[in-house]
Amino acid sequence: MSRRRIVIKLSGRVFGMEDSRTLKQYAAFLVRISKTCQPVVVAGGGKIARHYISHARSSGADESTLDELGIEISRLNAKLLIYALGDQAYSHPPTTLPEVRLAVDGGQIVVAGGLHPGQSTNGTAALIAEKVGASAFLNATDVDGVYDMDPNRFKQAKLFKRIDLKNLKSMLVHENSVAGGYDLMDIVALKIIERSRIQTRILRADIKTIERALDGDDMGTKIVLPP
Repeated sequence: MSRRRIVIKLSGRVFGMEDSRTLKQYAAFLVRISKTCQPVVVAGGGKIARHYISHARSSGADESTLDELGIEISRLNAKLLIYALGDQAYSHPPTTLPEVRLAVDGGQIVVAGGLHPGQSTNGTAALIAEKVGASAFLNATDVDGVYDMDPNRFKQAKLFKRIDLKNLKSMLVHENSVAGGYDLMDIVALKIIERSRIQTRILRADIKTIERALDGDDMGTKIVLPP
């Protein structure tokens, strides 16, 4: 019987930490859960990508070029995790959806970065979840889930344990879509989640939190799909 496939979008913050133990801990975690499911990880670009994008933008680079720069950084982040996983992982970050499918069919842990300009790694992760028939998509971010306001700015921010996809779409419709400006989720990702009815949670990028979610605990914010 084949293992269920789980797509985990991993915050770029995880890859920007100076302490290399964090990535080794994630690698050990992914190897452990790979005995019961097949993890497919999408690495975010994080602060490092934003640094490069900011400098390139100030030099006059156009948005599609900035997207390509962000994709390159996310793939470098993916390589760091691949190196930590060793022979448990597919040898390099796939660069197209067909290659993602081919890599996943080989049975190893697959770690990708971005794929296409104009698309956040959240959108990429949703597309990959659709392509490989994932049973769940966990978007592991820098916060505990979806709030009614920015929890980093407002102490009174309230966490939603569940949010209707339509309501989340309304919250995100005014979000910035320039390169490096993506946050919790984007409209492209939500459309993919809706059309393929992908079970999705937004939660904190923390190993224990992700593991509890995989075990069925009600972690972060669950996106409720329309009937």
